Amino acid sequence: MTRTIDSKLPDVGTTIFTVMSHLANEVGAINLSQGFPSFDPPEELTDRISFYLKSGANQYAPMPGVPALREAIVAKTARIQGRTLNVDTELTICTGATEGLFSAITALVRRDDEVIVFDPAYDSYEPAITLAGGITRHVPLLIDDNGHDFRPDWDRLRGTLNDRTRLVILNFPHNPTGAILSQDDLDTLAEITRDTQCYLLSDEVYEHIVFDGEPHRSLLGHDELWHRSMVICSFGKTFHATGWKLGYCAAPADLTEEFRKVHQFTVFTVSTPTQHGVADYLGSHPEFYEQLPRFYQEKRDRFCSLLEGSRFRFKPAQSTFFQLLDYSDISDERDADLAVRWTREIGVASIPLTVFCETPFTGTRLRFCFAKDDATLEAAAEKLRDL
Repeated sequence: MTRTIDSKLPDVGTTIFTVMSHLANEVGAINLSQGFPSFDPPEELTDRISFYLKSGANQYAPMPGVPALREAIVAKTARIQGRTLNVDTELTICTGATEGLFSAITALVRRDDEVIVFDPAYDSYEPAITLAGGITRHVPLLIDDNGHDFRPDWDRLRGTLNDRTRLVILNFPHNPTGAILSQDDLDTLAEITRDTQCYLLSDEVYEHIVFDGEPHRSLLGHDELWHRSMVICSFGKTFHATGWKLGYCAAPADLTEEFRKVHQFTVFTVSTPTQHGVADYLGSHPEFYEQLPRFYQEKRDRFCSLLEGSRFRFKPAQSTFFQLLDYSDISDERDADLAVRWTREIGVASIPLTVFCETPFTGTRLRFCFAKDDATLEAAAEKLRDL
């Protein structure tokens, strides 16, 4: 008997990250597509996790997270953003940012609510909105006259907001464009949303990877925006450990209460020894995340210098560990097709931008991950320079 499933996500297939990484592995290409480092977390951190693995910390942690880790996050947030969170009522440890985002969207979005995302939008947002019964509204980022920098279109956001808007999702530092927010941006967002009933969900997983002396301006640090915000962060990006799937949600007490109603039935709790180990390291080594911008800026600068003299157009990324390359002087092929072809033919995998847009507008740009060792970057750049 043939069975037809009435899918809840009929238009969703395998994510582009899985597709491109699988293709890279299949053909033996250098994988600069999926955003994971080619190097390990600090040894002292992994030693602390091993210690707890062998010291009985192997049963359920409290649902909101290990108290020591929440206390370490409170100290970090106060130090960097000037916001002192309540350790018991405003902070929840989650299974990576993806679970945090899913739980937040599920907690807030009701049937037929509208949710605004900025394109290019990370691909986990809209499926979660759809599953919650919501409707996604897309607001494309603007591209500056220099052809490289992206920024929010606040006028378009203002025109898209309406009485049915339940949530606005932000992702700054932005993946895949590297865009960051200024203080004026935050103040403008506050002015636009001031007389509305909508909430804000801020995906800030690259909070510690901002370059050229710029700070990360979080919704956590803005007094007016904070009261309507859920902020999602990730230790996977910070500690070169994307496979640990460890993140957190910071939110005012009333929003945290709603978040935990979903979180407790999504995963309930997160790896206990990992939480303890990160708590120890976060408290004793704040210099690690303080030095992270310099570490990745050197990677960015190395990759960009290797591409000098190539036919790509680019400006060094403002944030994240991704570099956009404009290939318009090489080809006018659609970015999704070209990404596949170059993976097969030249042996370097990348991510096309148009797959994150409702209406393609990003043109001839591909995203390359530079969170790699120098030998990998050199080998990739050599292939790209020959194009």
